Formats: sequence, C-alpha cells, structure tokens
Amino acid sequence: MNGKVYIVGAGCGSYDLITLRGMKILGKCSVIVYDSLIDKKLLSFAGEGAEKICVGKRAGIHSETQERINEILVAKAKAGKTVCRLKGGDPFVFGRGGEEAAELERNSVPYEIVPGISSSIAVPELAGIPVTHRKISRSFHVITGHTAGDALPENIRRYAQFDGTLIFLMGLKNLDRIAQELIAGGKPGSTPAAVISEGASPCQVTVRGTIESIYDNVIESGIKAPAVIVAGDTAGFDFTSDLLKKAVSVTVAGTRRFTEKLSRILGEAGAETERFDCLRIKEYVDNSLFDDALKNVCRYRWIVLTSINGVEIFFKRLKKLKLDIRTLTGIRFAVIGSGTAEAMEKHGVFPELIPEKYTSESLGAELLSAVKKDERVLLLRAEQGSRALTDMLCRNNIAYDDIKIYDAVSCEVFHEKKISTDFIVFSSGCGVRAFFEQGFYTAENTKAVCIGNVTANVLEKYYKGKYLVAETQNVQGIRDTILREVYKNEKIQTAEDK
Repeated sequence: MNGKVYIVGAGCGSYDLITLRGMKILGKCSVIVYDSLIDKKLLSFAGEGAEKICVGKRAGIHSETQERINEILVAKAKAGKTVCRLKGGDPFVFGRGGEEAAELERNSVPYEIVPGISSSIAVPELAGIPVTHRKISRSFHVITGHTAGDALPENIRRYAQFDGTLIFLMGLKNLDRIAQELIAGGKPGSTPAAVISEGASPCQVTVRGTIESIYDNVIESGIKAPAVIVAGDTAGFDFTSDLLKKAVSVTVAGTRRFTEKLSRILGEAGAETERFDCLRIKEYVDNSLFDDALKNVCRYRWIVLTSINGVEIFFKRLKKLKLDIRTLTGIRFAVIGSGTAEAMEKHGVFPELIPEKYTSESLGAELLSAVKKDERVLLLRAEQGSRALTDMLCRNNIAYDDIKIYDAVSCEVFHEKKISTDFIVFSSGCGVRAFFEQGFYTAENTKAVCIGNVTANVLEKYYKGKYLVAETQNVQGIRDTILREVYKNEKIQTAEDK
C-alpha cells in the first residue's frame, strides 16, 4: 500500500515562519526530505525516529538532481512511508514543486500541497519594503534572476516598462547584468533598489541604493546569496521602527523556555534572533531525598528556589505526593529573581526574599541576614548549581540540605556549525559545554554574552574571544547588556538606568 507525500513550504529564513499546518505535518511524517535553504531547527520538530534526507540545492552546491529527488519521493511513498517534502519558501514559487507533484501523479502516489510564505514578499517586508503601496505600486512581479546556464530571463528589458515593483529571486550573481538591462529597457537609473541577503534570519543584511548604484554598493558590502533583489519606487521605503535602529543579530543558547523568552524580548527591541535550543530539562523522577524532604517539610524554616524550572518541579512533586499546600504554613521562601518569584505567585505563594541583584552571591548575603541560627534551609536546585550559595551558608554555620531536583542536559541541535551573528548568549555553564562540545563555534566578530560570572568562568575554558557579563542575571539584564554594547558611544536609557 502506498504512503503519501506532503509537499510543504517551510517559509523563508527563520523556522517559525512555517505554517501551523506545515508544522503539524512535519511532526507526523516518517521521512523528511528537505532542502538546504530551510532553517535546520525545523528538523528538531520532526517525529521521533523520522528519517531525514538532505537533497537541497543552493548557489554553487548541488546535492541531488531533481530527477533523483523525484525518485526518492516515489520510492519512499511506495514503501508505505508518509513523506514530508520540506521546501524553502513556497513549493510553487520557483520551488519546482509542480515537477514533483507531476511525478507523483504519474506514479499514482497520493500527495498534498501545503503553501509556504514566499521570500519574494516576506523578505522585502522584513526589510521594511512593501511590494505594493497605494498610488505608488499597484502590482509586483516575481522574476527568476537566472535560468539554465546562468542566463538572464528572456526579454528582461520588457520588465523595465512595468509600473509595479520588480522582485528578482536567485539573481545575486547576475545583479550587474540585471541592472544594466533594466536601464537599457528604459527604467531610470535613479529608481530605488535594494538587495536583502539571508532574509528572515539573524544574519539578514539590507543594501540600498538605486538601480545604477546597487551593484557597486553590494560589492562593497560583501553580502552573499541567498538574496532577494527589489527594484521600484517602494524600495525607497524603510518601514522599520524598533529600539535597535542598528541591525543587530543574536543567537540565544539554552533551554527552550529561556531561548523563547529572551528571543521575544530581544525581538521586541528590534534584534534579529536565532534560537539555539541545546539543553533540555531532565527532572529527577526517582528522588527519595526530595520526597523525604517534602514529607517532612516542617523541619525547615526556609525553602530556596533558584529557577523557574525548580519552582515547577517543586509544585509538581507536592501534587504527586498528595501533599496539601497548607503543609507549607510557616515556611518562608527565598528566590533568586523576579522570574522565579512570578512562577511561584502563579501557585498562590509569594516569596519573602528576593535579592536586589539576581545573583547567587546576593541571595546568599540576604539569607545570612534573614536566617536565624536555629533555622534550617532547604535548597532545591539544578545539578550544576553554583557553589557560591552553599559556601556562604557553610562559612556561617547555617544548617541546610542541598537537594538536586533536575539537570540541564545537552540535546542534539540541527544547525550550521559556525555561528555568525553579532552576539551569542549563554544562560548557563551547561549551555556553554553543550555548544562547544558538539563542535559549534563562533565567527571572529561574534561577541559572547554570559548571564553571570559562573557561566563566564566555564566559557573561558572554551572561548578566547571577547565576552560580556550581564550585571543583572535575567533576560532583561542580558537585553540591556547587548543594548549598551551596541550603543556604547551613545546615550541610551535601559531598564537598569530607570
């Protein structure tokens, strides 16, 4: 019995531009046949055990011929597999999806088309360029920038007569010839033009100019394919309005919870972010020490929680052990930061102690002032928790139990080995180790940002470049650290200044 092939548009650039339908199909297919231009993080959303086959083609690099790709789709489907053919952009916009669909029809293989966001519209839009605009451009025309043998499209000079916006895909290599032909066809050399490289990714770069100057500007910039070329009056617009007026790209490494939160905050400031989910939280399920502490929680006067993960595991364990929250009566809570406090408040518990600075040292110092000599402290945290806190408790003869309730463990990341964004953020020493021990590395100009000194100490073992340490150990502190670095010669106001 035949399987089925889903020809899915992955969208352009960042993984989160795929449609919800496409994401659901990706998660249920047993075979993923994907292009080089997709965001590799999409592969982490494939079902467990799914076979992944790279067949992609991009400028100067050819993996499989179209004929061979067709053969793979037919063979896998006839073997009873459910296949996701994952294609960059939209399958039918210069994606050769029609050729694949025709081959499947010839072989009586069931298939379904799932549209994707085309780079022809989305990439200019993300650069602040609308492809249509009232009274200025009432149409847009999407044109391939090269045909077989790197030739220009036939009758390219005719496009110079169109009033609408001209969008050329896959044409960076022929940019000079395209510009010359448009001018020869009657398009004024002063017409605005733009080239957007690596659109919808953290490495997106926009080069602007006119049809006459754009080639020289691109050569000077050194940008590379893939790139979208826009020519027309709308290319003169720049509809971007963010705190970060300069183009800034940031890779965020850590657990999915952390990368999602920081990416959102940085994105709101105008940064292009790329998530690098290299860690997952592993709860210690069989943890007799933890269970015993909770069953005898009356022994403690203070419970210390140092992360949102710890808070969630704590309340989850109470429920599993069927311990009423009223057993916590008389116990005081200390947490390391506002995020951890907010997580507790969702469960109706308000911590008594939150240090002014969100560091282990500050938390320890305030605990020393708050805890009486005859009171016992229960410290619930990660396997790789900082020793600074326990060292302070020991030196001051405060009784405590330090119980590890989870660990942050490395997980496989589908990503290019070289990170070329302006910044890379590490939220923990575990994240640092997961990054470098999987063979990833940074470009020479990429600056590392650490959430604190403990993370920075681990980073120094792997990384010889420049790094920054956030003054406040939370996502807001990291954001402000990046802003300060970007605008170090200009006066700006961050949350820390307020």
